[in-house]
Amino acid sequence: MKFYFVYILECSDGFLYTGFTNNLDRRLNEHKKGLNTDCYTYNRRPVKLIFSEMFNDVNQAIYFEKKIKKWSKDKKLALANNDFDLLQILSECRNFTHSEFKPEDKK
Repeated sequence: MKFYFVYILECSDGFLYTGFTNNLDRRLNEHKKGLNTDCYTYNRRPVKLIFSEMFNDVNQAIYFEKKIKKWSKDKKLALANNDFDLLQILSECRNFTHSEFKPEDKK
């Protein structure tokens, strides 16, 4: 069975990089050694793996990677730290267009 990984790296400048691979050890070494000069992490080394999740379905892995790439840094850190309470709080809509904040219709 083939496995796929979604991972988050913490870069030296504090940026969090999210990636997808079918070989986590190889890909992590590529990031750490700077083998690809075009890679976003090349000038942000050293990097540290702070999160990885294994999938046996490539489509699920790709979906998850695309989803968390859009997340804020705080939300990614909550995931990496297994802080699911904070992750839930950070996932809640908090803007004034949300239904909770809409004033009742006045007729």
